[in-house]
Amino acid sequence: MSSFWNERYREEGFAYGEEPNVFFAEQIDSLKPGSLILPCEGEGRNAVFAASKGWEVNAFDTSVAGKSKALQLAFRQNVRFSYTIEDVVKAAFPNNTADVVAFIYAHFPETIRKQIHRKAIGWLKPGGRIVLEVFNPLQLQNTSGGPKDVSMLYTKEMLLEDFAELEIEFLETVQIELNEGKYHKGKADVIRFVGVRK
Repeated sequence: MSSFWNERYREEGFAYGEEPNVFFAEQIDSLKPGSLILPCEGEGRNAVFAASKGWEVNAFDTSVAGKSKALQLAFRQNVRFSYTIEDVVKAAFPNNTADVVAFIYAHFPETIRKQIHRKAIGWLKPGGRIVLEVFNPLQLQNTSGGPKDVSMLYTKEMLLEDFAELEIEFLETVQIELNEGKYHKGKADVIRFVGVRK
């Protein structure tokens, strides 16, 4: 899969734009800066935004090309953050250390999704948050991006099960107009979620 992402991120320009995801930015702006983990961070748009707001950011992805773009963007914006090349299944951070773990269009096969989400809960401090925006199955009828395999698209029920031990602060299924670079453009069916570790 990293070869797919390397190929995409080697293209000219930023595949998903240089601005942060709207929902992610709203959540980050509403919180006191702290420690943030960003799995599958690609070209770094969300990491750069959070770092510019004073967050201590640990981003990772499997794509070397994505990291290269992220560091270019960070240099231009005059911010710094940690960005490592890691497989999400093997990624390791100390438990009870993150204020936020954000999954922004980070879709995983069913065989590993629960494992990854459980690990992310462990990374959170008490009171820490999972922030998530992903495509739901209705997205299959749209042309604005996302997996074409329905098993990699998420439902409210999946998220309620995966994050059952969290206090649900926000959960909605909504249709939005995406404008995130050339690969996330147009009508989109998404789920937005915020859960707090008790």
